[in-house]
Amino acid sequence: MPELNLRQMKKDQSGIIASIKVGGELGLRMREMGLVPGTKITIQGRAPLNDPVALRVMGGILTLRNNEADHIMVTVDDKDTREPVA
Repeated sequence: MPELNLRQMKKDQSGIIASIKVGGELGLRMREMGLVPGTKITIQGRAPLNDPVALRVMGGILTLRNNEADHIMVTVDDKDTREPVA
């Protein structure tokens, strides 16, 4: 299964957090929100200029700015990475 940066995921795409590559206060804040390796997430949508991104985590909705999403790597299903058929 391929790994994508959370920022690269498309609407309605799901995956499992593989790693969070940030420490300090931002890393602590992400862990406190439930963003830890092994957690399933689904992209719910994006603002008109693609920032922030809304994601479903453990039954709730969180929003992250793209510069925060850049630190999160997600393992996605192969079927979720294919381009839609026209």
